[in-house]
Amino acid sequence: MESNREDQYLTIEAPCEGLFKAKGSKHFGYVFPLVHAGQVKELLEEIRIQHPTAGHLAFAYRLGAQGEEWRANDDGEPNNSAGPPILGALRSHNITQCMGVVVRYFGGTKLGVSGLIEAYREATNEAISTGNIVQRHLISSISLTFPYAQLGPVMSLMKRLRLTPLTPDFQLTCVMKIETRSSSMGEVIAALSLIPEVRIEE
Repeated sequence: MESNREDQYLTIEAPCEGLFKAKGSKHFGYVFPLVHAGQVKELLEEIRIQHPTAGHLAFAYRLGAQGEEWRANDDGEPNNSAGPPILGALRSHNITQCMGVVVRYFGGTKLGVSGLIEAYREATNEAISTGNIVQRHLISSISLTFPYAQLGPVMSLMKRLRLTPLTPDFQLTCVMKIETRSSSMGEVIAALSLIPEVRIEE
């Protein structure tokens, strides 16, 4: 089964953190792998628990093989002085499917907008520098339902395409889930569609 590079991307392998100091202020940077935007709220809550007295908690994330889905949040800092610099750091390392979070503790001396931009960017860069950047592939999944009589043809196709069914349930009506690289899913669905009585749900 052939795959193209449209679903390949670089991301951070595991959560990592760094620290950037400027004029007494401390900026703790964190970068997390991200599967979907639904994880953002939970991760932010975890950071807030670790830093209950922090003044600001800005963040940005990128999703999709090309980082086409993104968001940046300044968390009360001057407009575009916190979230966008974090996002810029993620982009400069060409990583996606990840989120950067920077926690700021004010040190008594104002940094100014340019100083804030540098601090939030460099705190993110510091975190990325302690992590490991790896190549991954976007994964898509489908669910199949078919009569037991079609189990043979379906499993034969799975073997030919080198796929392993997940959570298979082989009864009078068989149910299984299949995962593969997003760029290959069209080929899988087309092949399955040729087998009679196979219902596909994406």
